[in-house]
Amino acid sequence: MELQKTFKNVKQASRMLNLLPENKIKNILEDLAAKAEEATESILAANQQDLGRMNPSDPKYDRLKLTGERIQSIAADIRNVAGLPSPLGKVLSERTLENGLEMKKVSVPLGVIGIIYEARPNVTFDVFSLCLRSGNALLLKGGSDAKDSNAAIVKLIHQVLEQHGVDRNIVQLLPPDREATHQMLHAVEYVDIIIPRGSQGLINYVRENSKVPVIETGAGIVHTYFDAFADLQRGKAIVVNAKTRRVSVCNALDCLVIHEDRLPDLAEIGKELATKGVEVFADAPAFAALEGSYPADKLQQATEEHFGTEFLSLRMSVKTVKGLEEAIEHINTYSSQHSEAIISENELHVEHFLRAVDAAAVYANTSTAFTDGAQFGLGAEIGISTQKLHARGPMALDELTSYKWVVKGSGQVRA
Repeated sequence: MELQKTFKNVKQASRMLNLLPENKIKNILEDLAAKAEEATESILAANQQDLGRMNPSDPKYDRLKLTGERIQSIAADIRNVAGLPSPLGKVLSERTLENGLEMKKVSVPLGVIGIIYEARPNVTFDVFSLCLRSGNALLLKGGSDAKDSNAAIVKLIHQVLEQHGVDRNIVQLLPPDREATHQMLHAVEYVDIIIPRGSQGLINYVRENSKVPVIETGAGIVHTYFDAFADLQRGKAIVVNAKTRRVSVCNALDCLVIHEDRLPDLAEIGKELATKGVEVFADAPAFAALEGSYPADKLQQATEEHFGTEFLSLRMSVKTVKGLEEAIEHINTYSSQHSEAIISENELHVEHFLRAVDAAAVYANTSTAFTDGAQFGLGAEIGISTQKLHARGPMALDELTSYKWVVKGSGQVRA
């Protein structure tokens, strides 16, 4: 299928977005939130068609699944974005040169953003609200796993846009096949940036095949270091929350790194993990500490493959270290630079960890589950960037802008 006409229409529509009045953008988003709530039944019906094609044991099943409660939460996030100040037209810096030229650096939209994502239909709502608020047009390339859900959501968005007299081409959903992905990755004339959201395999494919600039997001290999100076009760609650709050998200804990002096506490840390059905892959010292107290059918010896793995399920590895430096070395070796945490009452250890660990978000004495645009007060997110150019961490409105120089003169010419 030739998609060049679609790309061209989206590019043309993007040029009017920066001119939309502020109140119209807010009204569109508020109406979309209300329409999403009103259309809950039809959205869930479409979602059930997608769920029916997926094995419930698949780690992506929970990401794919929509519920009435989740749609309520999505609508709340859309309203939050509507209420945020516009990121456009901000004067980032200004100065007057000796020759009288007045120069300003002003925030502007990126233009056309292509999103490639897997079984996460909530992303369709999230990225549209963020892109509209930041003046960006949107090309959505969802996977076949969520094709019915995505189609129902985009149909609803188009209805709202048409009611407000806005060109529906500011957001288009591409076919769920790989050919559509290939065409978008090569649409350098029409697409300004591509953001993949999904597995490491998807991200690698996009990075290796795209001619359009890419911002990497999504894959999270997350560690929490339980220091020699960690508070047991506080630390236990943090580990359980980070691992089990929602296992299929990128900020979920994958590897507990524990100081060897705290191995006697590992059985206590594991009590609630066991009740929640967490399967543990422990290195030799940790296995010995857990053997006999942790359910035998949920405890296995760790192999190299269990470190550096994003489980996206009720699975977790445990690594024993002799001290802070070894913990940091292990994390920096296996991390995807997403979210990493330390549990410690030693302030020197905390500060050293926060400075030495290379990740988009680093935490002390709290759960990595907070790596989320809404939790960061950003309204929502288009993804968690794990790279360093342009944006890092939760990407929301400010991260969806670039800037241009505005120069005003009074007849100056260059010698």
